[in-house]
Amino acid sequence: MNDFLNGLESVLTWQPLLFMLIGILGGIVVGAIPGLTATMTIAILLPFTFVTDPLPGVCLLLGIYSGAVYAGSIPAILLRIPGTPSSAATLLDGHPMTLQGKGGLALTISLVASSIGGVIGGVLLLAFAPTLAGFALKFGPAEFFMLAVFALALIASMSEGAMVKGLISGLVGLLIATVGTDPINGITRLTFGVDALQSGLGFIPVLIGLFGVAEALVRFEEHIHHRKVSSIPPGSFRLKWSGLRKLMPGISYSSLIGFGVGVLPGTGGDIGSFIGHNEVKRLSRNTENFGKGDPRGLAACESANNASVPGTLAPTLILGIPGNSAAAVLIGALTVHGLQPGPGLFTGSPDLVYGIFIALLVIPVMMFVVGLAGIRSWGQITRIPTEYLWPSILALSVVGAYALQSSAVDVMITIAAGVLGYFMLKGGFPPAPLVIGLIVGPLAETGFRRATIINSGSYEWVLQPIPLVMLILSVVTVGWALYRSWAMRKKPVAAKNVKREEEDVRK
Repeated sequence: MNDFLNGLESVLTWQPLLFMLIGILGGIVVGAIPGLTATMTIAILLPFTFVTDPLPGVCLLLGIYSGAVYAGSIPAILLRIPGTPSSAATLLDGHPMTLQGKGGLALTISLVASSIGGVIGGVLLLAFAPTLAGFALKFGPAEFFMLAVFALALIASMSEGAMVKGLISGLVGLLIATVGTDPINGITRLTFGVDALQSGLGFIPVLIGLFGVAEALVRFEEHIHHRKVSSIPPGSFRLKWSGLRKLMPGISYSSLIGFGVGVLPGTGGDIGSFIGHNEVKRLSRNTENFGKGDPRGLAACESANNASVPGTLAPTLILGIPGNSAAAVLIGALTVHGLQPGPGLFTGSPDLVYGIFIALLVIPVMMFVVGLAGIRSWGQITRIPTEYLWPSILALSVVGAYALQSSAVDVMITIAAGVLGYFMLKGGFPPAPLVIGLIVGPLAETGFRRATIINSGSYEWVLQPIPLVMLILSVVTVGWALYRSWAMRKKPVAAKNVKREEEDVRK
């Protein structure tokens, strides 16, 4: 208890609070610009924390991280371009709400769900960090493979009505994920002699091209054919209390999922948000509007990816194992100050650890206040005339792709992904399954091969407790999706039969 009070006293001073605010503002700017990532910004600003005390420096980096994860939803909702990888799932329901004239409401829901998800994640980290970090240690290759299989099973669930096209899209994502160096034997695959592709196709360039460039190409085509696309006003930003009450069960449930997925090293908000969206959809009675502008789907995605931020810090602080690339940079910030993340950090610097835990509770509250102050300004993006907006978005996409590694190859990947995304949009192939395949492809491949090697070619590891549970969940998810598709096909047939019987009666 004394450690908690000392940590609280350390955080609630002017310097950590100021650094949190600066970090949140910087993170929102970074997250709202496609191509710029929180990890990149944290790495760039890391040297500035060397001259500060450890806690204010870490508060700055955590503010950037949290602000960027939230702000990635802004272009995802308004422009159909995810600002960060964690916002890829936000496209499913966020942008359709903008097309319906509910962009302001979507931004408000995103802000509220992000803040609540961050607070829930912070509470869970404070209460269960040691236990959850120990659970994460139980995940080996077999467990990670089955987690990837479960994520791939979501493709069937989110592709109701177009399951074949969804599965094809997912397979394309898996194929793209195999480009580069084989993770086991080091053989290069599908690089076609291009040395820059040995590390694989960058996820961010593909994401920018698939959504940003592809959408710009579609808008250009509409302009060429003289189909004027008027700007859509954001509408009301007001979220009624009754509406928030309806969203709270999904926000709470999805936050738990996002935090749990974030605890697992190597995962994060991008996987957690897709799983959270699918599970909230699966437990809802009316699921017809999911993926078409349902506020419940948007709230689920945003609460999950923001709850994953504290989740990634559980293995980072407790075990010294970075949950993702951003957490790895945070480890660097601590080691510069002579602190070694791991079990010894709790005994050697408990005030710092609890200060970080409490900061993760304060940051979502500050983020809510900052977001509330600027939300109406962000909503005005939709009022920019399309003949100026989309050329700017296309230029920004190219600049963002180049800024990652100052590589012309990344620009070419972005353009190629844009062309692919354009033809997918024209052919009715959903891009979200491709993103899932691209994310979990490496996780599935390395997990399966390593688990098989460890077990001398045997597949008995599938019957271990955690893999077996994940397998059952995957089968249930696919089975439920197949049932839903069958029921959707049956309804029109039943309606036609009723209409035919009514006509027969009239005759």
